[in-house]
Amino acid sequence: MDDRLKELMQELGNAINESLSESERIAEAIGEIKRSGYDVFLVLEATIGFNKREDAPQPAEEIHRGRDFDAGAKLKWTSQDHKFLRALKISTDDES
Repeated sequence: MDDRLKELMQELGNAINESLSESERIAEAIGEIKRSGYDVFLVLEATIGFNKREDAPQPAEEIHRGRDFDAGAKLKWTSQDHKFLRALKISTDDES
């Protein structure tokens, strides 16, 4: 991972922490819990994904699903389609 992306990720993390710590709504909710006699600790987990964009994504072929739809027709998948399906643990027959 390049240094600039690391900086940006750190900046994002700092912005999220700052937003949470300055939130009046969160402070009020925590205050209510404390007033009810409980100690509070807050642990949040965020999953942030990054994908490098391709310079020129290839458009997928248009799919028509009307009365004349050919059930045996082959679909053309873009690289983004493949990435998305792989993330869902789905493979396609024509995956390259």
